[in-house]
Amino acid sequence: MQLLNYISTNTQISSKQIQNTIELLNEDCTIPFISRYRKEKTGNLDEIEIGLIVKFKEQFEAIEKRKLAILKSLEEQNVLSSELKIKIENTTDLTTLEDIYLPFKKKRKTKAETARKNGLEPLAKIIMSQNANDLQYIASKYLNNEITSKEKAIEGAKHIIAEWINERTDIRNIIRNQLEKFSNITTKVIASKKDDEKALKFKDYFNWSEKLNRIPSHRLLAILRAEKEGFIRVKIEIDDELILQKIDDKILRSNNECAEEIQLAINDAYKRLLLPSLTTETLKNSKEKADDNAISVFAKNLEQLLLSSPLGEKQILALDPGFRTGCKVMCLNKQGNLLHNDTVYPHPPQNKHSEARFTIEHLVEKYNIEAISIGNGTASRETEKFVKSCSFKRDIEIFIVNEAGASIYSASKIARDEFPDKDVTVRGAISIGRRLADPLAELVKIDAKSIGVGQYQYDVDQIKLKKALDNVVINCVNKVGVNINTASASLLSYVSGIGEKLAENIVKYREENGAFSSRNEIKKVPRLGGKAFEQSAGFLRIKNAKNVLDDSSVHPERYNLVKQIAKDVNKDINELIGNTKVLKEINLQKYVTDSYGLPTLQDIIEELEKPGLDPRQKAKPFSFDENLKTIDDLQIGMEINGIVNNITNFGCFVDIGIKESGLIHISNLSDTFVSDVNEYVQLNQQIRVKVLEIDLVRKRIQLKLIK
Repeated sequence: MQLLNYISTNTQISSKQIQNTIELLNEDCTIPFISRYRKEKTGNLDEIEIGLIVKFKEQFEAIEKRKLAILKSLEEQNVLSSELKIKIENTTDLTTLEDIYLPFKKKRKTKAETARKNGLEPLAKIIMSQNANDLQYIASKYLNNEITSKEKAIEGAKHIIAEWINERTDIRNIIRNQLEKFSNITTKVIASKKDDEKALKFKDYFNWSEKLNRIPSHRLLAILRAEKEGFIRVKIEIDDELILQKIDDKILRSNNECAEEIQLAINDAYKRLLLPSLTTETLKNSKEKADDNAISVFAKNLEQLLLSSPLGEKQILALDPGFRTGCKVMCLNKQGNLLHNDTVYPHPPQNKHSEARFTIEHLVEKYNIEAISIGNGTASRETEKFVKSCSFKRDIEIFIVNEAGASIYSASKIARDEFPDKDVTVRGAISIGRRLADPLAELVKIDAKSIGVGQYQYDVDQIKLKKALDNVVINCVNKVGVNINTASASLLSYVSGIGEKLAENIVKYREENGAFSSRNEIKKVPRLGGKAFEQSAGFLRIKNAKNVLDDSSVHPERYNLVKQIAKDVNKDINELIGNTKVLKEINLQKYVTDSYGLPTLQDIIEELEKPGLDPRQKAKPFSFDENLKTIDDLQIGMEINGIVNNITNFGCFVDIGIKESGLIHISNLSDTFVSDVNEYVQLNQQIRVKVLEIDLVRKRIQLKLIK
């Protein structure tokens, strides 16, 4: 019940939906499978809502695990009272839990601990009572070999009092509240580093001050990176006097000499113990929020990138441009297999333009090339111009493809396994061609952090980041579906219920036995049991299968239902496919049972209308301004074409065909207020922009979106 209440409080999802979803998760069902094929049980929750249930379930379990560790520690110390146990068991917040445990936590040697060993705790209690008079006389009773004066006795007692104050949850919460609402984050440049070339990108934050609760996530991460790299010092500042007054109001009850000593202990506790600890905690919490924000932006970008428009199954010629080393040329068939590789040298210093042109024209004809994919790296624009100067006997579409991460892939184990006899340059060029045909299938082979669509990805919590990005990949792969007869092991591993080992087994089975002819045959793959089949089958596609439903998202467990529907309308299943008129007239209520309801039936009808439909739009060719080669060619006021290549909370970066990407600040996306950049632009969107500012020294370009 505690778990359900915890998740419900944090998500506003009903307890019944949470309970049913947890039951499915405990049965090893995956999020894609649950959201697609168990809608009736979850109350039609989508993958985001199910993901939230998973997130808060894990948080709750982490808190429960910490409770057990704390309770065990308290039992071992013989300090666990029934009241304390109940208090711990009823706590659902990790910070509160740690505050409760703080007085009992094993500490390194402290001033308070030394004072206790010297017998000064009774004196501290007397002072805290605020009733005693003639404190000097009372202190004289606590002198010994270690405590040789009344002043030392009172000083030691104050150290104990300071520790008590530090351990009070109410006081810690007062300071937390003040820091959260009113603290500033300030920076100061380290004088010896301010002229460092690497420090220039952080110049804006050399001497900076801003409300901590208002600082945008990207700015906080930039400041913390600058601190980590040794260019600035960061400090959290707050009105100390206001907080000290609030603590005084909580503790001081009299006006005698005891109160004077307690006042000194309060100041000591605040400056030595509370403030350092809680400013660190506050900054850590702000960093965690900034991490979550940055990860969310990265995840959105990654999703858009993975769902980028595919060209589809085409004969493709891929070019990895270069000057001195030449342009690597790859000819790929419709399945992305390598047919031929070559190198041409149309650019300086070789300038073998005629030979290169002859080679390209010959390869296009010989391999029935339908499209040309050019990487967007060095010599990209020159290579595009060269290709457009070639003469082809038919229309050939030419695309510029983002090659971010291609070098990572080319040196990876996946690439070595795919092309063991090819070097890294060949593998990288093949990846550029395959990205045009199917970005999703190719990009899943690369560590998402290396794809270049996030900011500060190496500064955020790496475990959280990996988890979030893996979830994005899983959701995208299962949303699109996978052709089991052409998919790589990398792509298959992200299919619901499959994983790396089963993906390898599928590929091995395919190599040994040929293409799968039906979904039922998938069960023959070694170690792929009933659960894995249940979870994966609906997301695996078999082209030209005898049963047309094998190339759809209709799950095999619902094939009999489709047969019954077809029989009732006097149609063969093949006749039902795409027959919108008949499908729209079917009374779905007639087929509702305890096992499935209208959500599942509506999904089935929608799928029968367009089985196996790829939710992604088809790729479109794009051309940059041919007069732009470098930042020096730009002029303020110029209107040019661009492609959105990264999105942040403060705007988006745009590839305008030169080395440097331009920035459209959020304020330049529209003449009205913009709260969400994604409402105005999408990753890989082709847009037109106006040049507002050019900073040649820092190589920065400010742009404005033209509607």
